[in-house]
Amino acid sequence: MVPPSAVAPTAAPAGQPVGTPDAPAIKDPVKDTILTPRFYTTDFDAMAAMDLRPNEVELEAICEEFRKDYNRHHFVRNAEFEGAADKLDPETRKVFVEFLEQSCTSEFSGFLLYKELSRRIKEKNPLLAECFAHMARDEARHAGFLNKAMSDFGLQLDLGFLTANKAYTYFKPKFIFYATYLSEKIGYWRYIAIYRHLEKHPESKIFPIFNFFENWCQDENRHGDFFDALMKAQPDTVRGFTSRLWCRFFLLAVFATMYVRDVARKEFYEALGLDAREYDKYVIDKTNETSARVFPVVLDVRNPRFWDGLERLVANNARLSAADESAAPAPLKTLRKLPYWLANGLQMAQLFLMKPVRSEEFQPAVR
Repeated sequence: MVPPSAVAPTAAPAGQPVGTPDAPAIKDPVKDTILTPRFYTTDFDAMAAMDLRPNEVELEAICEEFRKDYNRHHFVRNAEFEGAADKLDPETRKVFVEFLEQSCTSEFSGFLLYKELSRRIKEKNPLLAECFAHMARDEARHAGFLNKAMSDFGLQLDLGFLTANKAYTYFKPKFIFYATYLSEKIGYWRYIAIYRHLEKHPESKIFPIFNFFENWCQDENRHGDFFDALMKAQPDTVRGFTSRLWCRFFLLAVFATMYVRDVARKEFYEALGLDAREYDKYVIDKTNETSARVFPVVLDVRNPRFWDGLERLVANNARLSAADESAAPAPLKTLRKLPYWLANGLQMAQLFLMKPVRSEEFQPAVR
């Protein structure tokens, strides 16, 4: 690893602590909202008791892939990182640091969950524990690489503080499967889409971290394949009326969150020469298509009504942000935001109630 360049510090965006690459300041974590990455916990006893025999052969094959650790030597910084942060204009610098922070928090969240699972179920379910241990290794590597990139901007996240102080959301195991499967698969399509775009438009590569995205997204893809195999080993998670409802819910929640968040920070994608809306439409369509390999139903994302609904969520979110930034007293802010919260709830219900697409019709060759 090349040591960080000893350059003069660049002015930090307003409200951020000032540091240097050699002595980065600890960045305060962003305020938790519905759009920020969450930390999860689950029922460890239920996970330990899971019977893997219905799909043990595939899970063992995936574990063998994890053991090979294809990216063991991939995340090594090179001379391109020296001085790269100082080439960014202040606005691009600001939105890029936000991207690094969100991504680092998300990867670290995965590490904590997978590491705790591997530790808690090791004695009763060794194959599952080993798979989670390998995925924790990958997520820690990703988070560390992102946090090191933040230090190029004179900032770092205190991951120990996040571990101890961030609120944890409890999900039943099957909800963990849905959420993490989608997180890993959508991560694959996000990273590979950016990588392929920058291959064609190298002038838009604002920072050398994007050179690592091709191999990086393969880690995400393998993790998603693991959860695919795990759900097939627990067939009740992807069979029956209730499971179809939950699959639709998680698809919608993940897609809507990503779309609203990315449009709100569209300046980051513009810095890469991308349109945030078109980028998200591509990623959502490909993730939806991939999900049909395991989920019994997927969303009708090629229906214009779906995108019209997401745009209404974007508009409501902008009004909520404006209300938050006003100088009004807190009770008045809450009163002003109430209509938009209700409108978002109604819009999400309407999107959820749209007729889904049965996966065997969507991907007959795969199914």
